[in-house]
Amino acid sequence: MGYYHQHMNHIVTISNRFQSLLKLSTIFYCVRHGTSSSCLGTKQNLGFESTKISSSNSGKSNLRSTVLDIYDCNIKISQLGRCGNVREARKLFNEMPHHDVVSYTSMITAYLKNNELWKAEKLFQTMPERTIVAESAMIDGYAKAVLMDKAQEVFDSMTETNVFSWTSLISGYFRDGQVAKARQLFDQMPAKNVVSWTTMVLGYAQNGLIDQAHSVFNQMPEKNTVSWTAMMKSYVDNGQIDEALKIFHEMPLRNLYSWHTMISGCLYYKRVNEAFKLFHSMPLTNAVSWTIMVSGLARNGLTKLAREYFDQMPNKDIASWNAMITAYVDECLMVEASELFNLMPKRNTVTWNAVIDGYARHGPDGEAMKHIIFMLRSCIKPNESTLTSILTSCLGILELMQAHALAILLGCECETSLSNALITMYSRLGDISSSRIAFENLKAKDVVSWTAMLLAFTYHGHGHHALHVFGRMLKSGTKPDEITFVGVLSACSHAGLLKKGQKLFDSISRAYGLEPRAEHYSCLVDILGRAGQVHKAMEVVYKMPECEWDGAVLGALLGACRLHGDVEMANYIGQKLIELEPNSSSGYVLLANVFAACGKWDEFAKVRKKMKDQNVKKVPGFSQIEVKGKSHAFFAGDKSHPQVEEIYELLCEKLLPVMHEMGYNGTNVRKN
Repeated sequence: MGYYHQHMNHIVTISNRFQSLLKLSTIFYCVRHGTSSSCLGTKQNLGFESTKISSSNSGKSNLRSTVLDIYDCNIKISQLGRCGNVREARKLFNEMPHHDVVSYTSMITAYLKNNELWKAEKLFQTMPERTIVAESAMIDGYAKAVLMDKAQEVFDSMTETNVFSWTSLISGYFRDGQVAKARQLFDQMPAKNVVSWTTMVLGYAQNGLIDQAHSVFNQMPEKNTVSWTAMMKSYVDNGQIDEALKIFHEMPLRNLYSWHTMISGCLYYKRVNEAFKLFHSMPLTNAVSWTIMVSGLARNGLTKLAREYFDQMPNKDIASWNAMITAYVDECLMVEASELFNLMPKRNTVTWNAVIDGYARHGPDGEAMKHIIFMLRSCIKPNESTLTSILTSCLGILELMQAHALAILLGCECETSLSNALITMYSRLGDISSSRIAFENLKAKDVVSWTAMLLAFTYHGHGHHALHVFGRMLKSGTKPDEITFVGVLSACSHAGLLKKGQKLFDSISRAYGLEPRAEHYSCLVDILGRAGQVHKAMEVVYKMPECEWDGAVLGALLGACRLHGDVEMANYIGQKLIELEPNSSSGYVLLANVFAACGKWDEFAKVRKKMKDQNVKKVPGFSQIEVKGKSHAFFAGDKSHPQVEEIYELLCEKLLPVMHEMGYNGTNVRKN
């Protein structure tokens, strides 16, 4: 629907005819209401030149002056709104001594264009006299936000409707998944145009009803390039490239967007040869055409070829440079990305974000933070994405606190995605208290926020706290997703809540319409296993489609067998796990540990031998701490640390006696 709205916004707010209507509306309003007060007193504040008025014609001149002043202000408000400068637009609106209906409409449109729906709504409700343009704009704003009750309310209150208001409402119902309602409205429309028909095509396609989309397309009394492109894009978005190509070749006229859509679709679905043919058949290319090829080839793993196309570009814009740098970053080629970055004649936020994200993901350590300092020196302000990349790259709590401080200084701390990253990273680095503070300070919590806090408590073994957060989440009206249920089921497992866990598992599909995945089955198996119900856990696994069996599910079941000494079932599940993941050490190690715990040393030796014959190596476990800003990692059996003697002495003399007092009977800590 974005393609349709792009054209509708163009028609409503930019066309010369709309500007002429705006001027005429202002003149008619002032004449009708007999307005004669002049805006001359505020001209300097508003940036308009003062005009000298002769005393003999002061009444007529004042009226004419007021009309022109209001007209100029309305035009300027619209221009400021299009440039994203809503605050200045509102300031100008407030400084106007007189407003007409067009002033209100211009300001409302400026708010809507910049995604400030609630401010638009507030101003709309104060309009002394509503216009069809303002009402249609509000319907469109509500429809884009999928607030269909409000959109319908405005529509029903209209004394007069137009094609735009009908089409916006239909678009909103499609966006909300109410396909039947959208069709009903379309059938009731007193007059339809090519945009209305095109909206139906796109609406059906976006709801996965491609056959109905094609049927509507065939019924269209009139088709233009936009409607042909919409049908073609519908096939592309549904992965039906052959059908899309057929429509493309049948098109009587194509524009650049048509070519770009088809080439992008071919590249996305790995039809590289077709993309080559189409690109080289284009009658006219621009920077966007070349950039699509560069980024598309890179996504298909053809980075060298992407670079060749990049080098051949006749006119490189900033987007093409960004596409090539992003391609190198995605391939972990940070040297090449850095070289290209240094050659760029001009950079923007996207450029810096790509490089900083690359260093955050691929290293070396410290480069991401260094580049954010360079970014600030170049007078480009980091945004939410920049800071999120920095936060997720932090390896220690001190580094995380520095990044957090930077977010506060830049005024981005309250951004939802940034707070979500803070919740996760503080938890990951062991500071659950700071994680909780970041969560509680967040006003606009989304499903990711609730899930991040829930997972943080689960990760730290606070199952009951996690369940409390889940309860608060439901009360807030936020719908849990698949990841939320992984967290809450894990919490039930850690807290030993068998019945609660089973009830929540059943609610995944019954109450929330989600399909349980392997991770959810793994959690349920773990819950049953910890409760000693190994055979019930086995039944759960057998009810799963065998194609969904994975290491996590079988590993959880094998862990349950080990916990309750069920050697026979452990042997069966262990062999299945080894067959499923022959190159992973987890199956071998878990099964060997079951045999060792039961004293079956011959079986233990066989599993270890098989593991050795398959050349499978166990990844050693390790722990990591940070002391005075420096990270120290300790692997099992590791003696490489320069202070190893002091560490083992402290463990044996201080920590081990405390562990024995708490019931630990292991003897695996050795002094030498």
